[in-house]
Amino acid sequence: MSDLNPANAPRAVARGVAAAPAAMILLVLVGLNLRPFLTSVGPVLDIVRADTGLDFRAVAMLTTLPFVLMGVGAGVGAGLARRFGEKRALGAALLLLAAGCTSRLWAANGASLITGAGIAGAGVAMIQAMMPGLAKRWFPDRLPLAMGLYSAALVGGGAFGAVTSPWLATHGGWHLALAVWAVPALGTLALWLANAPRGTAGIGARAGIATGTNGNGIAISAFFRNPRAWQLAIYFGLANSGYSSLVAWLPSFYRQVGMSPQASGNLLAWMAVFQAAGALLVPMLARRATDRRGALWLTLALQAVGFAGFATLPSFAPWCWVACAGVGLGGFFALSLIVTLDHLSDAQRAGALAAFVQGVGFLLAATGPWLIGWLRDAGGGFAAAWSMHLAVAVAMGALTAAFSPASYRRSMALIDKL
Repeated sequence: MSDLNPANAPRAVARGVAAAPAAMILLVLVGLNLRPFLTSVGPVLDIVRADTGLDFRAVAMLTTLPFVLMGVGAGVGAGLARRFGEKRALGAALLLLAAGCTSRLWAANGASLITGAGIAGAGVAMIQAMMPGLAKRWFPDRLPLAMGLYSAALVGGGAFGAVTSPWLATHGGWHLALAVWAVPALGTLALWLANAPRGTAGIGARAGIATGTNGNGIAISAFFRNPRAWQLAIYFGLANSGYSSLVAWLPSFYRQVGMSPQASGNLLAWMAVFQAAGALLVPMLARRATDRRGALWLTLALQAVGFAGFATLPSFAPWCWVACAGVGLGGFFALSLIVTLDHLSDAQRAGALAAFVQGVGFLLAATGPWLIGWLRDAGGGFAAAWSMHLAVAVAMGALTAAFSPASYRRSMALIDKL
């Protein structure tokens, strides 16, 4: 009967969920839906611009706005999960994602395309705010594996979106190529509502069941005065700005170099495949290490090599630069979230910290595509943009030194007292 006590509920739920392969499958399926609505745009960008008359800065909004909403909506998603329960909140988020994609079927101008991107981005923001905390609570003893699979699925879905978008546009038009991603979102929604692990339906209503070991909830605003939370958020956001920039502009960059639309889309897809490999393998390689800085330095070094190649020798070995950037970005995304979750042992508090980090971080990541669009409209080239991301990778490498395991508990001492 002890598991009926709210204080014991998180451990009971964790044991039950960790034993269920269905929970891991759901984690992967949700991740697969979070990027195709973004990566499907780049490979057909020239067609969209020709039909809608969008300039480069407006086109950048198709990527920038979702990332902004991923930041702003992180707190909203976590709050809705506490109030209404994770099952309802995540279901509503998947419905928003599907609605945003569906709206692209009738998009006739830039405003309607950007609105659809915003609706889908709001849904993704809510989902991303919830998933790290869910993973830590569902799989407390297998967190690197769970986060690795989730992150790999996230970027793997992006690869599928990039590689199929040109083919769909050729056979059904760009409206279909951008709207079709509503179908897997609705399928995942149906599976989630039917098979969500026990304990997710009414989490917001029962004190303690999603709040970790002490039964007390915590608001994301509690981290606004915590210096380490800001360090983690800046670290996550700036290093991941390279991903948002590549999603928005890599196909256009290589179209300018001379590649066909399909070949440039394939290049983005291959980058996402390498991201998926990095997201899965790097956390697994670092799973036994309490100090994850060595693996983080490796991912940032790979990013630096990739962006240096794009800036200086883009035609020499594009697959090499794509591989380096992809493994570096994918491994960093997963590992930086794991390091964030490592800072607090309590699953709910760690999830709230991850929501804060993603909220601020995605706002920073959103600046990448916009800055490149501004540079292009101002007459600048892509080399300056890729050099900017090279400098960011070097700077984030220096910041990595601050994240020693010995500093985790000390940096969160005040949070633990709340």
